[in-house]
Amino acid sequence: MPTELEELVGFIADPKPEIRALATEHLIPYSTSQPSVFKADSLKPVKNLKLLIKDHPKIAEHVITILINLAADREILESLATDEKFLDEILRQIIIATEPNANLLSMLLANLAKWDTLKRILHRKQPSPEELGSNDLVMNQLVDLFVKGADGTYNKKADFDHLAYLFADLTKHAEIRHYFVQKQEYDGIVPLTKLKVFTEYKSDVRRKGVASTIKNVAFDVPSHPLFLSEDDVNILPYILLPIMGNEEYDEDEMMSMLPDLQLLPPDKQRDADPNIIQTHVETLLLLSSTRGGRDQMREVKVYPIVRETHLRVDHEGVRDACERLVQVLMRDEADPDKRDQVEEVGQGGRNGIEDDDDDDQIIEV
Repeated sequence: MPTELEELVGFIADPKPEIRALATEHLIPYSTSQPSVFKADSLKPVKNLKLLIKDHPKIAEHVITILINLAADREILESLATDEKFLDEILRQIIIATEPNANLLSMLLANLAKWDTLKRILHRKQPSPEELGSNDLVMNQLVDLFVKGADGTYNKKADFDHLAYLFADLTKHAEIRHYFVQKQEYDGIVPLTKLKVFTEYKSDVRRKGVASTIKNVAFDVPSHPLFLSEDDVNILPYILLPIMGNEEYDEDEMMSMLPDLQLLPPDKQRDADPNIIQTHVETLLLLSSTRGGRDQMREVKVYPIVRETHLRVDHEGVRDACERLVQVLMRDEADPDKRDQVEEVGQGGRNGIEDDDDDDQIIEV
């Protein structure tokens, strides 16, 4: 005899929408506490759930929430992330300006990126809504959603913050890192420059995902001149400002800093999350892996900023990252034993690459 919970799972595919609504709503807690119940009959419940993401909006809300949580199971994650039709439907729905579950779809995409083959999204295409102002490349559409959708300006019911975690996980892959530093033909903009403006944004999720994405893209050493050029990405002000507070500097130090960093207001506060600060310092460490990067950081007085960060942020990871960066910036360039390298930066992911929030955690709802 099936248990009551197993019977409830069976109602997912009931032809009556009111029954589906009740069943999916009551199953949400079990998607985290007893995910195995959804794996019966060769994942038949999961297959039914995948079809229901385009059901009535309230039913779809329950369904997507369940799938977000079930993605923590590797077998279910594979079933979701490798299903082409399912992925097509998510991508079709998320760009609709009136989609009520766009934020949940953003979370689901972020979790699906834990499966490495989701990097195939780079080559995916679909028609873009005119109001999005993008082209037919899905990656461009997602970046434009993230930028134009902040604060509900594209979709009144979504802010798309969790797409930052999607980008952070996708940039584990070299081909995605290359995309973020390639000028796009449709608007003539390098995608990374669209993300950098959110390093001091009010949303913790957005700041954290963007910081990790920038750090991951910085593993592409040939792009460092683009990162550092004031005429291109010009990343330094955007990763230095979040780690700065209202401390005062000697006039000689301050006048040599980048213009955006001079004469900050007395109420200026550094990022409240030390993990984000650590990520930014580790990005600086990556950018110091070439002689040109080190020389530029010395010229614009990055050292005093790192010195104050080390002094004022009581966090072991931040202090360790600051100490390593100081060693690089203060070293003797004539020392033949000090070669350019990026392998030892950071603590998360592969060779220090960030996986998103708290390394490899699945978002739960």
